[in-house]
Amino acid sequence: MRQVGLIGAGNMGSAILHGVVADGSIRAAQLMVYDTNQKKTSDLANELPGLRVALDGNDLARQCDVIVLAVKPQFMMGVIDGIRNSLNGKAVISIAAGWTVAMLADALDGTGATYLRVMPNTPAMVGEGMTALCDDSTFSKEDFAFAKSLFDALGRTVVLPERLFDGVTAISGSSPAYVFMMIEAMADAGVKEGLPRACAYEMAAQAVLGSALMVLSSGTHPAALKDAVCSPAGTTIDAVEVLEKKGFRSAIMDAMAACAEKSRAMSK
Repeated sequence: MRQVGLIGAGNMGSAILHGVVADGSIRAAQLMVYDTNQKKTSDLANELPGLRVALDGNDLARQCDVIVLAVKPQFMMGVIDGIRNSLNGKAVISIAAGWTVAMLADALDGTGATYLRVMPNTPAMVGEGMTALCDDSTFSKEDFAFAKSLFDALGRTVVLPERLFDGVTAISGSSPAYVFMMIEAMADAGVKEGLPRACAYEMAAQAVLGSALMVLSSGTHPAALKDAVCSPAGTTIDAVEVLEKKGFRSAIMDAMAACAEKSRAMSK
């Protein structure tokens, strides 16, 4: 029975722990966490009875078979250096943005660890995450399948070549921020029309959720779904016209291009 350890108890680390326990794929007793913020780990231990809290990174690495590095990119090298002597035979998963397979290979050289690059997103916190797993990995088939099952518990997964990961960062890794901005703007417009703010947020968020589910479940092109809402001479087509005039599509595409470019820069 594999023991899984997470170094980093921030949003993504917490989401992974909660997600796999809620899914039932792993028992809390198989999980261990370490973070320099002891309040975070203490809170997680209370929320997930059976979860073990490590004394430090080395304590976790020694006891776990699979180690998820859920720390910010700038802290990755320091964390790896701190547990280097405890990594022989371990399977290491990195969720750090911008950390390429080559960077992982260099950082883990001589440790005897295998490695896998993964890019999840924050909706994993509610079981609706989108995670990309890199097909350029030194994991065994069994370890790769196990890693995929971990992230399957958090939503949907895809396996992609690393050359596409800058695009992954833009389209799923960072995109929740764009969607949150749109929901906020939609709700503000609703408030301007007289809706109570709480009601406006609920209606805007549900509209986005329902629309996304229609795309995923119907297999219909998004443009066709949009056309179906736009009745001739109706209200929606007037709104669509304004969005087109204001550069709605190009603004999104430009924003995602900037995100992907930053991801490329972080990898150098």
